[in-house]
Amino acid sequence: MEFLEIIKAIILGIVEGITEWLPISSTGHMILVDQFLKLNVSKDFMDMFLVVIQLGAILAVIVLYWEKIFPFKFSNGIKIEKDTVIMWVKIVIACIPAAVIGLLFDDQLNELFYNPTTVAVMLILFGILFIVIENYNKGKRSKINSLSEITYNVAIMIGLFQLIAAVFPGTSRSGATIVGALLIGVSRTVAAEFTFFLAIPVMFGASALKLLKFGLATGFTMTGNELSILLVGMIVAFIVSILAIKFLMSYIKNNDFKAFGWYRIILGIIVIGYFYLIK
Repeated sequence: MEFLEIIKAIILGIVEGITEWLPISSTGHMILVDQFLKLNVSKDFMDMFLVVIQLGAILAVIVLYWEKIFPFKFSNGIKIEKDTVIMWVKIVIACIPAAVIGLLFDDQLNELFYNPTTVAVMLILFGILFIVIENYNKGKRSKINSLSEITYNVAIMIGLFQLIAAVFPGTSRSGATIVGALLIGVSRTVAAEFTFFLAIPVMFGASALKLLKFGLATGFTMTGNELSILLVGMIVAFIVSILAIKFLMSYIKNNDFKAFGWYRIILGIIVIGYFYLIK
């Protein structure tokens, strides 16, 4: 693999690792990065790469939160953690709306909404929502302060916000679910953690779907160069994701999400400026 392609894969892995977990939209960043940094690969591979690279990011969540998400304990025999099993049931239920829409209409939605206008509008809209919600919640006590307090109804409502992100690029999956959780009265740390856990089935499912489509389009073949690019991107995304998740959880213990809201608004304006005034 050419050295330049390695550098490109590393940069894309860094962007994915940061933007997948901070509520600032990975799509919003990738649509800009793609203008200046194009991998020397086929369109089919690139479409698959931008989704499957998320497996590196999701592995970071599994590593960091293994104790919270693994339902089996092996001290003195096998013990099933009931609360963890219940949490997974809630997560699966919350993922159903986005999963159904993704399976049925993935290509159609990409064709309709994957464009700079949609990305910019959703960046700005949810940036404003973050600022408004945080101002509204200022001084109020959170109603839900632990994962076990998230009811099935709350999980479904958060899942519906995830559906918005599945339909409209630029929303940010983490941004949408955190906004939904904050509106319901979930604390910032619990909202972030539940968002991380929601990502596990969603990203695995999305990656499996893209791999299947890529395989069907290419006869399930991948060149050595493509495989190397994919592995480098995933490894870098994994490492950077660990740092990004730790940063976010530390930051929101003493700060709100308004800074991310302002960042989204600025990025949305940049997207509009570049695609409609400069390009």
